[in-house]
Amino acid sequence: PADDDTDAEGVVRAPGKVGLRYVLEGVEVAGNPTTLTRVVLRYVPFHAGDTLDVDDPALELTRFRLLGTGFFRAVELSLKKGSRRGTAILVVHVRERNTIVVNDLWLGLSSDAEPNGAARPLTAFGGLDISENNLAGTGITVGGAVALADRQLALRARFADPQFLGTSWTVETQLLYNHARDFFGNRDVLVDDPQQPAQDFAVALYERFGGLVGVGHDIGTSTRLFVDYRLERIDASLPLAASHKRGLDIEPIDFHLARNGSTLSDLRATLVHDTRDDPFLTTRGTYFTLVSDLAPAILGSDYPFFKLQTRLASWFELPKQHVIKLELTGGAIVGRAPLFERFYVGDFTDLLPDRVLDLNFDRRPPPNFFSNAIGEVRYGDYAAKVSAEYRIPLYRGQRAIYGVDLFGSVGLYGVAGLLDLTHPARGYDGLRKVPIDFTFNLGIRASTALGGVTVGISTLVGFIPFRESPQ
Repeated sequence: PADDDTDAEGVVRAPGKVGLRYVLEGVEVAGNPTTLTRVVLRYVPFHAGDTLDVDDPALELTRFRLLGTGFFRAVELSLKKGSRRGTAILVVHVRERNTIVVNDLWLGLSSDAEPNGAARPLTAFGGLDISENNLAGTGITVGGAVALADRQLALRARFADPQFLGTSWTVETQLLYNHARDFFGNRDVLVDDPQQPAQDFAVALYERFGGLVGVGHDIGTSTRLFVDYRLERIDASLPLAASHKRGLDIEPIDFHLARNGSTLSDLRATLVHDTRDDPFLTTRGTYFTLVSDLAPAILGSDYPFFKLQTRLASWFELPKQHVIKLELTGGAIVGRAPLFERFYVGDFTDLLPDRVLDLNFDRRPPPNFFSNAIGEVRYGDYAAKVSAEYRIPLYRGQRAIYGVDLFGSVGLYGVAGLLDLTHPARGYDGLRKVPIDFTFNLGIRASTALGGVTVGISTLVGFIPFRESPQ
C-alpha cells in the first residue's frame, strides 16, 4: 500500500502497528511422512505473493484448524528468510498422530420395557464409532458405527473427501439402518394392542433405512458450510390406540410416527465456526453451530417440518491450566417431525442416557429436582440448555495418553412440546408449570492416541428416583 513504509531490510512496516509484514515467497510443509502436502495446504489460507502480517490472528486460527482435523498431534507455524529482502517463507511443521480413531465408545445401563409393555428395572447397552480419518494420507475419512441393546440395533457407514476431485469442496455420504423401539406413557397407561397386555408402557417399534449425500465448503479460516440431502424409508408398528395420565387428565399418546410405511425427505444446512485449540481437551476458543432442517411435502416427505438448532460453547484458560467452559444450546421445531428428530429430554439432562445413533434405551422420565412439569415431558418441539464446566488437569503426556482432566459440570435445561406451552398439564401451579430442571455431571476426560474418552457418574446417579407427579 502507498501509505506503508519499507525499512532498510525491505520489510514492510504498517503504520500504527507493531508487527512486521512480509511478502510470502511460498509455503513449506515439514514433518508429514504420511499426510500428503496438498492435504496440509488445504487448511492453510496463505499463498505465494500474499502479504503476511506476523500479528495476523489467522496464523493462530490456521494452527487450530490443522489441529482440529485430528491428523496431527502438534502444529507449529514459523517464518524463514526468503531469497530476497522483504520476503519470507511460511513453514508449517506438523507432528502426525494415529488417525484410526475411536470417535465414540458407549457403555451404560438403562431401564426399558418388555415387548408386552412390562417395565424392566435394568438393561445394558453399548456401541462403537470408529474411523480412519486420513486414509493413506489423503485426508479421506471412512468410518462406521454400531449400537446395540436388547432388541435394538443401529448401523452407520460414512465416507468424506475434503478435496473432492482435487477441488476445495468436501463431499460426504452416509448410509444408516435402525431397528428401534421406544417407550411411552407416564401413568395409568392403556394400550389397544393384544401384543402388549402388561400395559406399563406403550411400545412403538420401527425400522429406518436410508442415507444422505452432501457437500461442504470453507467460507473463512475457521468457518465452514455444509448442505446435505437425506432420504429415509420408515416402517413403524404402533398400537392401534394408547392413552396415559398427563397431569390430572387422561390423554391419547402421540407416537410421532406414521403407521406402517412412510418417507422422510430432508434438506439440511449446517454452519460451523470453530476456533478451538484442541478438539477434545480444549483450553481456549469458540465452537458455534447452526443447523436447519427443511422437509417439505413437495420433496415427498410424509413428515413436513422445519427444525432449527444452535450451539455456542466458549472455553477460557485460567491460572494453573484450569479451564472453564460456558455453553448454550437450543432449538425449535415447526411442523410434524418424526420421533427421532424431536428433542429428547435425555439428550439435555446428564442423568439419563443420551440417544446413541438415534436409539433410545431408557423408558424413565427425567429426574425432577424442581417437582414441576418436566416429569411429564419425554419429547418436545422446543429445547434449551445453559451449562458451565470446570476442568482441572491431572496428567499430560506425549505417547499413548496425551492428557487426563477432572471435570465437573452443572446446568439448567428445558424441553417442551407445543401442548406443554399452550395447555400445561393440570396439577401444577405457578412456576411449576414450566418444564425446566437442574442437571450435573462429574468425571474424567482423557485424550489418547485412539481418541477421547469421557467417564462420568451422572447416569448412575440418575437411577435415584427424584420424580414427583400431581396426585
